[in-house]
Amino acid sequence: MLVIDRRPHVAGNAYDHLDGAGVRVHRYGPHVFHTNSRDVFDYLGRFTAWRPYQHRVLTSVGGQLLPLPINLDTVNRLYGTDLTTPELEQRFAALAVARDPVRTAEDAIVSKVGHDLYELFFRNYTRKQWGLDPSELDASVTARVPIRTDRDDRYFTDTYQAMPRDGYTAMFERMLDHPNIEVRLGTDYHEVAGRVDHGALIYTGPIDEFFEHRFGRLPYRSLRFHHATLDRARYQPTAVVNYPNQHDYTRITEFKWLTGQEHPRTSIAYEYPCADGEPYYPVPNPASAALYQRYRALADATPGVHFVGRLATYRYYNMDQVVAQALTLYTRILQHPSAGEAARL
Repeated sequence: MLVIDRRPHVAGNAYDHLDGAGVRVHRYGPHVFHTNSRDVFDYLGRFTAWRPYQHRVLTSVGGQLLPLPINLDTVNRLYGTDLTTPELEQRFAALAVARDPVRTAEDAIVSKVGHDLYELFFRNYTRKQWGLDPSELDASVTARVPIRTDRDDRYFTDTYQAMPRDGYTAMFERMLDHPNIEVRLGTDYHEVAGRVDHGALIYTGPIDEFFEHRFGRLPYRSLRFHHATLDRARYQPTAVVNYPNQHDYTRITEFKWLTGQEHPRTSIAYEYPCADGEPYYPVPNPASAALYQRYRALADATPGVHFVGRLATYRYYNMDQVVAQALTLYTRILQHPSAGEAARL
């Protein structure tokens, strides 16, 4: 196998490293592993030991840091109430605005909790993150964040929640440490296309880029990070604090919560969404979906090339979903080897 990456390191957006202060940071923003798939968890466990970790997020609203996803404590602290779970369920039912069908990111929230919480927690954050109003985005954008009526303040409820004990980069380095695998870093796909004989190609970059933007560019949202190291052991009470209604950045991450590292200093990152730069997020709306389908038709008609991952399939996948997709492809190629055969590109 020949693995190429145009970046100077392995691990893609999950890349982590020790910064100048010796604190392990995620260069491209926080990556938190969670899955309900035992197969995915066990597969990655072949290359890493796990450190148990359950992710918690706070949101700065009304001068308070409140739990997200919205739960019973969020509402009681925000409004100074003492509701019980049944009372909160009744309140949400009374506030909910019927949307049938639920099409947009706005619909997904107001149909559950009404307009007030939507405005406080979701609308401005979504505008910053995507550069679009939630009414212009698919419901999947905000539907990723559940609404709870109990006191569970975990961001995820998956069966398996853990972080690679030695970091993501070490996990990928072990995965690639095999005599039959060659890795070339700082190499763009187009630099080697047509020069390497191969049986099959697995492509994980932007699908529109593979086809040289034949139908125009697919829209992606990018991110810019400002990393800083502070002369204190802790900066904030959780790994991530969201800022939906103030500042140009959407959130601050403190990495020691994620890694479990003991260190007298701490490193944080401010996250600024932007339109230009490295592609991170496919933009989920009808126009981009229609354009992607044109590229998908080209991909389906291209023998011997398999498109895998968030950018190549233009889907907002979690890490475990991409791993599952890759393992499924591996099984299909193993069972039907001719499906992976191709000539020189």
